[in-house]
Amino acid sequence: MDATLTHTLTQGAGPVLSGEYLTLRLGTEEYAIDIRQVQEIRSYEMPTKMVHSPSFVKGVINLRGVIVPIVDLRLKLQLPTVAYNDATVVVILNILGSTMGAVVDGVSDVVNLERESVKPAPQFDGAMEAPFIVGLVTLHERMLIVMNIETLMGHSGLAVLPKMV
Repeated sequence: MDATLTHTLTQGAGPVLSGEYLTLRLGTEEYAIDIRQVQEIRSYEMPTKMVHSPSFVKGVINLRGVIVPIVDLRLKLQLPTVAYNDATVVVILNILGSTMGAVVDGVSDVVNLERESVKPAPQFDGAMEAPFIVGLVTLHERMLIVMNIETLMGHSGLAVLPKMV
């Protein structure tokens, strides 16, 4: 399979690439993100809080000499909060050349998605636009919400990417 083949949906965020996607859980929903942006998966550790940071930024950690902001995806997506447990993990991502972490309820597996299997997400009148939702895919009775994690983490008003001084 050629992972460089792209197909842009008429609705949704950015290109859908055929290839491997990491599936992760937030509540009862499963999401899929492009595995090429995943650097590693770590157990949750309490980050150092930063003053004047958005509520969804839990703080920062020192990852082998790199200061990494940690974002709680539940808070970022305005989902109900839950207590962290043994399944809570941080997915370390490489987004636009920056390293950042995303706290999720858990990771499931890596799946192979074909671009043709990703269907556009329905649009509802009056609903808040979610430009990071690429589409939906059904795999063996599982519905996955395919996200463009780069768009989510860099979306205006939600951006936590470091700024050059």
